[in-house]
Amino acid sequence: MVYLDHAATTEVRPEVAADVAAELGVLGNPSSLHGHGRAARRSVEEARDRIAAAVGCTPHEVVLTGGGTESDNLAIKGLYWARHAQDPARRRIITSAVEHHAALDPAHWMAEHQGAVHELLPVDPLGRVDPAALREAIGRDPDSVALVSVMWANNEVGTVQPVAELAAVAAEYGVPFHTDAVQAIGAEPVDFAASGVGALTLTGHKIGGPVGSGALVLARGLVPVPVLHGGGQERDIRSGTLSAPLARGLATAVHLAVAEREEHTKHLSALRDELEERVRAAVPDVVVNGDPRRRLPGIAHLSFPGCEGDALLMLLDARGISCSTGSACSAGVAQPSHVLLAMGADTDAALSSLRLSLGRTSTREDVAALAEAIGPAVERARAALAKRRR
Repeated sequence: MVYLDHAATTEVRPEVAADVAAELGVLGNPSSLHGHGRAARRSVEEARDRIAAAVGCTPHEVVLTGGGTESDNLAIKGLYWARHAQDPARRRIITSAVEHHAALDPAHWMAEHQGAVHELLPVDPLGRVDPAALREAIGRDPDSVALVSVMWANNEVGTVQPVAELAAVAAEYGVPFHTDAVQAIGAEPVDFAASGVGALTLTGHKIGGPVGSGALVLARGLVPVPVLHGGGQERDIRSGTLSAPLARGLATAVHLAVAEREEHTKHLSALRDELEERVRAAVPDVVVNGDPRRRLPGIAHLSFPGCEGDALLMLLDARGISCSTGSACSAGVAQPSHVLLAMGADTDAALSSLRLSLGRTSTREDVAALAEAIGPAVERARAALAKRRR
């Protein structure tokens, strides 16, 4: 079996599994005041310290959550409600057109149910947001903007955004800037303080950590309205009993991902380049999507003209190769990737793509297996589509 879907989720690292297992054997609620509770709290706070050190923030700025989706929802909904409560004129939520659905859907929901106005920033054919476009969008009516959210790096095509420049534009107008950095941790040099962003989302399972662990890093003075209400944990920003095992596992995963980043990205970049070269040799008209200069090292997003991505996925799966398409599926009907459409691709091209994402356990043997399988798979997919269209 060949796994080329590391952008979807990754194998839990042995060091992380060991830490989680060790903590699972410890009794105590981190909110309790007795000795057992204090021991659990100590483990949580040590984890918070390690996360903060790895991503360039203070421990006080780390709010532990259940993962990337929760963190995005807390940032977008919570900051909107807080800003709108202070000034009802602030109704605009500005996001890029290529955000993950964990950011797009909360913004859309706020527009449908909370009176917000959701605006999409355009991207160029490489998937990049131009800081001038953000300046123009905010500048039309600065006093009406509640927040801006632009991801650090795209989960489909891998394009890395000019986050520091975008955050600087938002800061000029006093607008909070949130970034989903789920794909960037361990692949890009992520420094919260240096970037100038106000809120940053990260998760564990993209970097060898446990599913169900994540964090929202919030700059001092930025306090969203809670999405979850209850016991007042995490400075009353995110209620719910804290999981010491998940916090410890997340911290270990983040620490290792950041510590090993330079060596890891060199390995992945070389492997990705070899993958693309070998696929191009087998399928000469393949199209590589994303920014060739500022792209995540482990993502190869490829369009195969005359094919359907879903058909290719299943043909490769039959050969024991796991990957993903950039499209979504609704009621059994494939929908074109909103990312590729925003980049200017037509519907056929947006439906003809595969995302092949490499990770820590990927090898040259994996690339060789794909190279052997991709040519025949494309031939079969093209023949099937041509027959259906006749």
